[in-house]
Amino acid sequence: MRFVNPKNDVAFRKIFGSQNKTNILISFLNAVLGLKDEKAIQSVRILNPYQTPKLEKLKTTILDVRATDERGITFIVEMQISYTSGVRKRFAYYLAKAYSSQIKRGEDYPKLNQVFFIGVLDFVLFGRKKGAARPYLSRHQILDTETHRQEFKDLELNFIELPNFDKKEHEVTTLLEKWVYFIKHADDLDVIPEHADDPSLQDAYKTADQLGWSQDDLEAYEYRGMRIQDERGAITHAREEGRKESHKEGHKEGHEKGEKHKAIKMACKMKAKGYDAAEIADLTDLTVEEIEAIELSVS
Repeated sequence: MRFVNPKNDVAFRKIFGSQNKTNILISFLNAVLGLKDEKAIQSVRILNPYQTPKLEKLKTTILDVRATDERGITFIVEMQISYTSGVRKRFAYYLAKAYSSQIKRGEDYPKLNQVFFIGVLDFVLFGRKKGAARPYLSRHQILDTETHRQEFKDLELNFIELPNFDKKEHEVTTLLEKWVYFIKHADDLDVIPEHADDPSLQDAYKTADQLGWSQDDLEAYEYRGMRIQDERGAITHAREEGRKESHKEGHKEGHEKGEKHKAIKMACKMKAKGYDAAEIADLTDLTVEEIEAIELSVS
């Protein structure tokens, strides 16, 4: 078997956004949100079912997954490869947009239902306390700052930071860990791992097998992979150039401060010996105003 990389957003959407295999998304959502028994999701309707994206429009194609369950709760799942400026605001916007778009102008607010956002990130978004382990899953809710009670329950963001997940294949035990392992490592495997005993997870591996993909899907997947590499390369290049420029500016600023301090020291000595401000200015490149403001105690 040859599995695609689920972190490629074309692959991610094909695996989790198929209207014919909603059991995959249901199992993933229940695992991430910790929903069991009567709270577990039983069925979903995918609002943007996967379709092979046109290559020329791939850059602007919406590649996340949106679905509602039998209770009318909305779920947004997005695979994000690289950190970009304003990414947190974009996640908040997705959540708020999905919430507000449930009703039209003039309709009653009680019709608004819960919205859950799940971001699968191939980078670390949040910092951590020194010496503390970095969790790979974090949950963000609106809480009372004193009681920590969740008084507003309609909005929630969940993030899976893949770099923080470091469990080996034999260490994976929970269904959530198995799903995260699949997303992070599927393209490194050539067989379905033994721990993948959940039927929906097995379906995900089978869907990720390139043997069952059409030529159009494979072309879109490969094209998107090249674009991801280009985007990452551009971001890395921009960061390196920024560091170089910052270093140059810092070096230049440090040099200028050093020269300025030398000039002030010389001016201070000359002033102590009775040179007038115009003479000192001519020899040190300081202004007359700067020289007049110098205290003789400057060393």
